[in-house]
Amino acid sequence: MAERTGRAGNGFSEQGFRPIDYFRITIFGFALAALWSSLHTIILQVRLLDLVDGSQKNTYLGLLTFAGLLIAMAVQPIIGSISDRSGFRWGRRRPYILIGTIATLLLLPGMGLATGYLVLFIVYCLLQISTNIAQGPFQALIPDLVPPEKRGRVSGVKSLLEAAGGIIILYPAGRFLNRYASEGGDFWLWLTLGLLSLILLAIMLYTVQTVRERPGVPGLPFEFKRTVLRSFKINTHADSGFIFFLASRFLILVAFIIVQRYALFFLMDFLKIENAVAVNSRLLIVIGLCMLATAYPAGRLADRVGRRPVVIASGLLGALGITTLFFTGSMLSLMIAGGILGIAFGGFMSANWALATELVTKSQEARYLGLVNLATAGGGAVVGLTGLLIDLLNADIPGLGYRVMLLVCFICFLAGSALVMKARPRSVEVG
Repeated sequence: MAERTGRAGNGFSEQGFRPIDYFRITIFGFALAALWSSLHTIILQVRLLDLVDGSQKNTYLGLLTFAGLLIAMAVQPIIGSISDRSGFRWGRRRPYILIGTIATLLLLPGMGLATGYLVLFIVYCLLQISTNIAQGPFQALIPDLVPPEKRGRVSGVKSLLEAAGGIIILYPAGRFLNRYASEGGDFWLWLTLGLLSLILLAIMLYTVQTVRERPGVPGLPFEFKRTVLRSFKINTHADSGFIFFLASRFLILVAFIIVQRYALFFLMDFLKIENAVAVNSRLLIVIGLCMLATAYPAGRLADRVGRRPVVIASGLLGALGITTLFFTGSMLSLMIAGGILGIAFGGFMSANWALATELVTKSQEARYLGLVNLATAGGGAVVGLTGLLIDLLNADIPGLGYRVMLLVCFICFLAGSALVMKARPRSVEVG
C-alpha cells in the first residue's frame, strides 16, 4: 500500500482509498479469529476432557476463560494507550502487531504440551496477553486510515474476514480433533496447532509489509504508571453515549458467546447427539457462512441508514435464533437456528464496530477501542462463570442449566438492542 496523503491526513487520497486497502488493514482479524474460534469452540474443550473430571467440564472451562478474559480486558486499553503515544518511524500500530504475534507463536505449542489443568490455565492466560498486544493496536487501523463515510463497509470487510477465519479453520480443526478425541494420538492435535501458527505468521507478515501508516509522533511524554491509570479513564458525562454503547455490546455479545462457548456440551448433554464434535463443527460452519453472507451488506447498509438500526435489528434476530434453538427437534431446525444466529452476528459485528469507530475520541483511537474490549472480553469472562451455574442447575434437574442458559441469551439480546438507542457521539446531545 503506497503511502498517500489526503484531506483527513489519514494516509489515503479521496480517489486512492481502494477495496484492496479495505483488505490490507483488516486481514489480520482473519488470523485472530481463526486462532480464537478454534481455541474457544474445540481445542480447549477437547484438552479439558483429557485433563479434568468430565462432570465438572463446564466449571473448569468457565474458570479458565473467565481468568483469561479478565487479563484481556486489562491489556487492550493499556497497550492501546501506549500505541497511541508511540513514536516509531514505521507507525504506531504495526510494531505491536509484530511483537504480539511472535509471542503468540512461541506460546501456542503450550496448548499441546500441557500435562495438567494448571499448565493449560497459565498458557491460556499468557496467550491472552500476547494476542491482545497485537489486537489492541490493530483495531485502531480503521479509525486511523479510513474516512468516516466508509467505516461501515470496511467494518463489514473486517467482520467478513473474521467470520472467514473462523469457518476456514473450524472444518479441518473439527475433523482433526474429532479423530484426536475418538482415536487418540497427538498427531491430530499438533496438526491443528501447526495450521493455526502458519496462518497467524503468514498474515502478520503480510500486514506488517503492506500497511503503510504515518510515523508516530516522536518525543511524546510517556510515563508507564500514568499511562496505565489513564487507560481506563472515561468521562461519564461527556462519554455517556460510549458507556451505553459498551453496555449494549456487552449484553449482545454475552448472548452470542454463550452459544459459541457451550454449544458442544449442549449438543452432547441436552440434545444427546452422537458425534457431537462433528455436529458442533457443522453448526458453527453454518453460523459462520451466514455471517459471511451478511457482514459486508450489513456494513454498507449501516453506512446508508445508520449504525444503530442495524444493531437493533441484529439483536432482535438473535433473540429469534435463540427461540428456534430452544424448540429445536431435528438436525434441520438446529441448522436453521444456527443460520438465523449467523445472520444476526454478521449484521451486529459490522454495524456495531462501525458505531464504535464513530464514538472514539480523536488521537485516542486505540485506547477507546481497547476500552471496547471491556465489553467484548468482559462478556466472555462473564460467560465463563455461567459454566458453574450450568453444572449446578444440571446437577439438580438434568437439562435445567441449558434451559436457563438459553433464557439468559434471549434476555440479553432484547436488553442490548434497547440500550444501543442511547449510544450517541459526544457531539450529539444524549436524550
